[in-house]
Amino acid sequence: MNQILKIEHIEKYYGNKGNLTKAIDDISFEVQNGEFIAIMGASGSGKTTLLNCISTIDTVSAGHIFLSGTDITEIKEKELARFRRENLGFIFQDFNLLDTLTISENIAMALTINKVATGEIEPRIKQMAEKLDIVPILDKFPYQVSGGQKQRCACARAMINNPKLILADEPTGALDSRSAQMLLTTIQTMNQELDATILMVTHDAFTASYAKRILFLKDGQIFTEILRGEQSRKQLFGKILDVMTLLGGDLSDVR
Repeated sequence: MNQILKIEHIEKYYGNKGNLTKAIDDISFEVQNGEFIAIMGASGSGKTTLLNCISTIDTVSAGHIFLSGTDITEIKEKELARFRRENLGFIFQDFNLLDTLTISENIAMALTINKVATGEIEPRIKQMAEKLDIVPILDKFPYQVSGGQKQRCACARAMINNPKLILADEPTGALDSRSAQMLLTTIQTMNQELDATILMVTHDAFTASYAKRILFLKDGQIFTEILRGEQSRKQLFGKILDVMTLLGGDLSDVR
C-alpha cells in the first residue's frame, strides 16, 4: 500500500498568549491508500480540529501535513481552494445539497467547477450513480428524496472527481438508524469496491465499527488505536465501547 497522508507532529492553538487553548497536542500518524479510518473522541478531544486542519479549512500552529507527498501546510492561501477541489472529497452531516438543482445537477457541479469537458459529465455521473444505486433519483430534487438517498448523492459528489482522500464529518449524525446503516454500507462500498481512502470523524461506536482502523483522541492527543483485522464488526463494536469506557465513561455520546 502507498502512503496517501502523513501527519507529522502537528499542534493547534486557539486564543492569545494570555489565554491559550491547545486543541491538538503533537499528533502524528499515517494513512495508507485504500484505508478506512474512523477518528473518535469526546467533545473537545480535538477530532473536528484535526479534520479541519487536514481539509485545509484550518491551519496548524506547528508541524506538517503531507497529502501524496505535498506539504499542505505550505500551500499559499490563494491556491488552497483549487487544491481542495482537485484532491479532497467531502461528506457533510447536513448534505450541503442545493434544493434548486436535481440530484444529477448537484453531482455535476463538482465536475463543472473542475472544468471537466461537457461531454464527459453525464457518462461519469451515470457510472457513479450505478455504483451507489441512485440512478432512479437522478432527476429528482433533494426535497423529493429520503435522508439516506441525499447522503448517497453526497457520496457520489464526493467521489466524482476521484479525490485522493475522502473526509467525512459525522456523516450519520442527522440520520435515523436505518438511513445511517444504508449510508455506512455505501461508504463501505466506496472503500472496498471503489478503492476510496476515507477518514471519518464520529462520536458513534456503531458508525466507527464500519472502519478498518479507529483512532481515539483525548485532550488533543492520540489515546490509542484499534485495528479491525479479522474481527467481525460486532467484535469491533464491543472493543470500541471498551475504549470509550476507558476514555472516561463517555457512553452518553454513543448511540
